[in-house]
Amino acid sequence: MRKTIARRLTEAKQTVPHFYVTVDCELDALLKLRGELNAAAPEKDGKPAYKLSVNDMVIKALALALKAVPDANVSWTDNTMLKHKHADVGVAVSIPGGLITPIIRDACHKSLSQISNEMKDMAARAKARKLKPEEYQGGTTAVSNLGMFGVKDFAAIVNPPHATILAVGAGEQRVIVKGGQPAAATVMSVTLSTDHRAVDGALGAELLAAFKGYIEKPMAMLV
Repeated sequence: MRKTIARRLTEAKQTVPHFYVTVDCELDALLKLRGELNAAAPEKDGKPAYKLSVNDMVIKALALALKAVPDANVSWTDNTMLKHKHADVGVAVSIPGGLITPIIRDACHKSLSQISNEMKDMAARAKARKLKPEEYQGGTTAVSNLGMFGVKDFAAIVNPPHATILAVGAGEQRVIVKGGQPAAATVMSVTLSTDHRAVDGALGAELLAAFKGYIEKPMAMLV
């Protein structure tokens, strides 16, 4: 596994011209909505039918952003550039000896509860090494989240054939300026790495702006 990871990432870093865009997202509205949705979850077999995480909402927001900015939902190949009809979001999962990226297919058309339950199931099977190849091969983009380790920000390596990957840091209390006055807010830094052959700086910034819009106005993810 380490040999495969080493080969793929070395090739990616050497052959893919990486470009990085970083933005800060305010999380307070998202955290409030997440708490309300989890509190309203119906019970199934004595347990809540779902329990949403921030990462589940990040997956949905990135998928919707790709739908809103379709020129960024692409893959570069030797012969042509492919434009994808669906946003299939891979999610990096740490497993003993390495990592694997199970894929939430057509994430923009799935509910948050569907994404959450699908992600929990695949993450558990990934750690048990029971994923089928079609569950971790392909995809159109990926999310790498190190927020649970307290990492503030980082840049991830694009995993071909993807043209983008979103690196997600921890949400933390920061002082921001609102209306000319200092105020406290929960802020999360995210960095989008792009394959500059397919997604240049302006297009990457447009995609990240769409993502930030969904994170900061999360009710739009429920429409």
